[in-house]
Amino acid sequence: MSPPGCSCAEKVRKLTQQASVMRKEIKNLRQQMDGSVRAHKKQMSSLQSMLTDCMKHDDRLKSVSKSPSQGSSGMNQLEQGRIQTVPIGYISSCFAVKTGTPRQPTICSSSRASLKIEPSVFNNPEHSLVGLEQYSHIWIIFLFHKNGQMSYKAKVKPPRLNGQRVGVYSTRSPHRPNALGLTLAKLERITGDTLHLSGVDIIAGTPVLDIKPYIPDYDSPKTRTDDTNSEYKQTSSFTDPMDLDEEPDTLETSSEPSSELSVCPAATSYFSCTKRSVFSEVTDVLAEVKNYVKQQQLSTENPDEDKNTDAPEGTSAGSTTLKFGHGDYSTIAAWVRAPPISNLDVRFTANAEKELKEFLPCDSTDSTRPKFQFLKGPDEAVAAIHGILSADPRSVYRRTRCQDRLFFFTLDIADVTCWFGDGFAEVVRVKPVQSTELTNIM
Repeated sequence: MSPPGCSCAEKVRKLTQQASVMRKEIKNLRQQMDGSVRAHKKQMSSLQSMLTDCMKHDDRLKSVSKSPSQGSSGMNQLEQGRIQTVPIGYISSCFAVKTGTPRQPTICSSSRASLKIEPSVFNNPEHSLVGLEQYSHIWIIFLFHKNGQMSYKAKVKPPRLNGQRVGVYSTRSPHRPNALGLTLAKLERITGDTLHLSGVDIIAGTPVLDIKPYIPDYDSPKTRTDDTNSEYKQTSSFTDPMDLDEEPDTLETSSEPSSELSVCPAATSYFSCTKRSVFSEVTDVLAEVKNYVKQQQLSTENPDEDKNTDAPEGTSAGSTTLKFGHGDYSTIAAWVRAPPISNLDVRFTANAEKELKEFLPCDSTDSTRPKFQFLKGPDEAVAAIHGILSADPRSVYRRTRCQDRLFFFTLDIADVTCWFGDGFAEVVRVKPVQSTELTNIM
């Protein structure tokens, strides 16, 4: 048997260890409390400074405003570029989530969507669309409402540049100081207060701020150049270059205008218009031949010489210049037309093709099989899937670092499963979405 003194000493030692552990825990708790108090004071100081700035800003607005009325205050806000946006409607699209949504409308021309004008904006929403049916395409200004957070950087990594950084304003990245988006959509038809669109790259639920008709005469650089050239042609056909400096010798003998010009202006106009039309036709033909020869020369050259992916950031070495007319050029970044990544081949397994054929067009009356909400049938769905996958919708991170090559996205009411190989994408399954997911699309 051990003596009683040993057991007491063991208990004392254990109690001493426990007390030491408790002291350490109490010390850690005090340090955490001190850190929390400092963080709280810092946050309160930040909030106080923000409130002070807001109060100063309000006082400055009140001092600048000449009238205390609400209209005058709204005018000052507008003059300073600060407005409160009101969505005119929300998109109903065949794309339910960001994953798989094309980055540009031209990637998937068979995609479809609709936009219903909110009755809260106009008492008669259909009145605001009168005359819009005369246009084939419209500009849509919208909000990137699925950015997750209002964070943005001066330089971004476009997926088509495969990780290279460029300035945010040289790209169409959704993460911008003002999360505004712009897209060009084809206007299929208008029914009442609803616009039916195709060739869209917008997901369902996107708030639309404004729509404007697409007018090539104003929006296309080529058309603008043609208009400038036509003015140049008119000037050159009506005016002799010598007349700009001095009059010909034959006109110096008389101080009065010629009798032919004064008596028969209609004949003069006729011959001038005839000369102008012939000159315009000849010039147009020569311009077309010149552009054709230039395109042939560009196609035969080595494309690697035109792409300068090693150019330092901030330089304009990697750019492509397109000539539209006499001395007029339009320049775009070279990586837009020749990105470091190439288009992928798209394949469908036999099972995926069979499953896709089970879907019915949107105008079908059969209720026994899954029916598209926007697409007009399996063929249009195949074209849409091909357009989405050929452009490689994966992010740079998933493309270069993730080992999992499976990819999932939703198109209309179809859940598409595919995987990516070296230079191709293969669709392995196409299933109808669940009823809960379907409500988000509609």
